[in-house]
Amino acid sequence: MKRFILIRFFPSLTPIFTALLCVLGVSTLAGCAIQMPPSKVESSVAAQWQAPLPHQGTALAMADWWRQQGDTLLVELIEAAQSISPNIAQSMARIESARAQRASANASLLPRIDASVAANRGVSQPDVPAATSVTAGLQSSWELDLVGANKAVSRASEAQLRGTQAQWHDARVAVAAEVASTYYSLASCSQQLALAKKEADSREQTASLSAMTAKAGLTAPFDAALARSSAAEAHNRVIQQQAICDGSTKALVALTDVSETELRRRIATAFNRPVLLKPLEVARVPAQTLTQRPDVFSAERDVVVASAQVGSAKAQQYPRLTLSGSIGALRYTSSGRETNMDTWSFGPLALTLPIFDAGQRQANVVAAQANYEQAVSIYKAKVRNAVREVEQTLVTLQSTSARQQDASIATSGYSEALAAAQRRYNLGLASLLELEEVRRRAFFAQSAEVSLALENTLAWVSLYRALGGGFDAATVAP
Repeated sequence: MKRFILIRFFPSLTPIFTALLCVLGVSTLAGCAIQMPPSKVESSVAAQWQAPLPHQGTALAMADWWRQQGDTLLVELIEAAQSISPNIAQSMARIESARAQRASANASLLPRIDASVAANRGVSQPDVPAATSVTAGLQSSWELDLVGANKAVSRASEAQLRGTQAQWHDARVAVAAEVASTYYSLASCSQQLALAKKEADSREQTASLSAMTAKAGLTAPFDAALARSSAAEAHNRVIQQQAICDGSTKALVALTDVSETELRRRIATAFNRPVLLKPLEVARVPAQTLTQRPDVFSAERDVVVASAQVGSAKAQQYPRLTLSGSIGALRYTSSGRETNMDTWSFGPLALTLPIFDAGQRQANVVAAQANYEQAVSIYKAKVRNAVREVEQTLVTLQSTSARQQDASIATSGYSEALAAAQRRYNLGLASLLELEEVRRRAFFAQSAEVSLALENTLAWVSLYRALGGGFDAATVAP
């Protein structure tokens, strides 16, 4: 490959000589197959999960998990958010671009045919009548894929298309998880607001009673001041919690483009029932879970693309063989006489070999190889990150589930203690300071139980996201 040879076989050569040279050239170059790095990379993962699975027995599949929760409002909000998401729109645009690239890559495997038609009328020389000429023809060209470079590019374009389709699914899953997280956070915020209002009302009643007894001289002014401060603190907490809920509502409006008035009206009904998500089905082995991750699938396709790019760069160092041909027809009319001249040609058959480019082709190979190593590294990192996300979410689910019983016991116990302290205070057997302390503990126990329930719910949403949201490579196309 250190010398440049340009051989052209014209139709004027004898058919035997032409055929012999063609056979010789193709036979020689057919053995030059480009060597590409592996398009499939093995990544070691643990044989089983190190954290316990969150369900025992029947679990729901991820493909239609949201609908199976029985919350129609949540399903509508997710669909609304997905329909207007800019990330999903960008993913669709990338899919269309990848489809066009695939069509272009596949076209390089086939001959190219162009047609041309031309007409002309005029006087070509003095004392000659005007003449009309009409020409029509077909021209074709074809690069023979001797070393498999074009086939490699075609496979890469297919891999790139499937990778962009996986990214589209990943974008939809991300939007669904974000909407669900915001929705459930708003539901939890509404529960916290209801607790805060109930607490504020209770403290306001105590403050009013303390003010009357202090005015009558039955209790010390200290008790009245303490009760007023406690009521003000509770009222401040209500305002703060209301602001948090309003912020979550506006975030949900921005995600879904649903009017705030309509959203507030519908969530008032939807949040009357407790949130209890049905469990997801988790694969028994991490290797199976990795096949359900669209980001891992896309990264794996990137390795295929990078491998083909290395092959394409190497192919530039090999000879190229192109074949052309044409068919033409000419109709020449002058002074009432018509002349027909049809032409055809097969060739030239051109063989081009590279000689000297100052190291440019080799540099392209080195750059493509570096990109391939980077794609492999990213793929392996995606695999490790996928396993980590699932493991961490499983740990969170185990932790929140184990703590829920204790939180329920604490809430129940402090509620009973608060009722007893209130009775003692009403009978004058307990001080206001004692009542306020028990009330504070009871409130924080209830608030902690609501927060723990939200943490568990968000962990399920995170698990849905970590498991790929029902991604299936066989039906990845949008």
